[in-house]
Amino acid sequence: MTNAPLPSSRSPLLPDRHPQRDLFVCDIVDAVPKGDMASMENPVFTLSTKPDMRVRRFERGENWIEINPSRHGLATVHDRDVLIYCISQCMAALNDGRQVHRKMRFKAHDLLVATNRQTSGRGYELLKDALRRLQGTQIETNLRQGGKEYFKVFSLIDSAEIVKETRDGRMLDVEIELSEWVFDAIENNNVLTLNRQYFMLRKPLERRLYEIARKHCGNSPLWKCGLDLLRQKCGSSSTLKEFRRLVGKIIEDDQEHDHMPDYAFTLEGDMMFVRPKKETHQSALPLPLSSLRLDSDTPEEARRFAPGWDMRVLEDEWRSWVIEKGIAVKDPDKHFLAFCKKRGAYRR
Repeated sequence: MTNAPLPSSRSPLLPDRHPQRDLFVCDIVDAVPKGDMASMENPVFTLSTKPDMRVRRFERGENWIEINPSRHGLATVHDRDVLIYCISQCMAALNDGRQVHRKMRFKAHDLLVATNRQTSGRGYELLKDALRRLQGTQIETNLRQGGKEYFKVFSLIDSAEIVKETRDGRMLDVEIELSEWVFDAIENNNVLTLNRQYFMLRKPLERRLYEIARKHCGNSPLWKCGLDLLRQKCGSSSTLKEFRRLVGKIIEDDQEHDHMPDYAFTLEGDMMFVRPKKETHQSALPLPLSSLRLDSDTPEEARRFAPGWDMRVLEDEWRSWVIEKGIAVKDPDKHFLAFCKKRGAYRR
């Protein structure tokens, strides 16, 4: 009889750095995390934790994207936290019927807490570095987003400014102007909800695999991808053999610790299979679907109030908002139409 290996005590996840949050900022830091679909689909951010000075190009069919570094290197997967926070705040504002703008101001501390980052002096310095890379990384693409086709060079953020700074160098207020590309994703609802545990994933490759699974698998029972294409979509510079080893280690860790949110990954030869974890379906809709069911004519009527919006995406956004806020909906059709009116009013 052989003894099964004992599980290692160290979790692959980062610790929850802010278990006791300030009640006054809970609504701000607890906004549902959102990521834009274009950068979930394409390898915009580098997996490297050291300055990455490579020029990268990814082609898929007629679409292509090229990412160029600044002297600070390419924006990293962890730098993406800043964009996720900005997108999340904008989507929460839209859901509450408030207008949003490309230029936004927020407390640096709120961002650090919401994304599970350090709030020490080192944490603020790392945030400054992230802002430099986000502004400096240049993208050229013909990707279509929000009905537009891009043939230009742009940064992920147009500018970043520290509005107030304490004597010891810590940022208080940060003002960021989002790029037109990112803001188009917000305006056209080309975003997806992310699991909060995303911010506790330690390895950049773990975060990237989750993003890809969220974008391509979603709620489908299965999504599969060739390992070499997956390596390209991750933006990995590893050889195929090394990439297989790295992915295999993540799969092993997940089998032991169940740390990857929402999705299970398996490797069979040179093919990756992604399936939603069972608990994802159990927790996705805490309210019965029947309480949020719309009449068949309602989406068509809603188009008058929110022309140009994808009704399926808008329905999903509405349901997520209702569930997240715990709103008691007496008349789903009227409630959804009111939601669409707010979106349509903003669009105009």
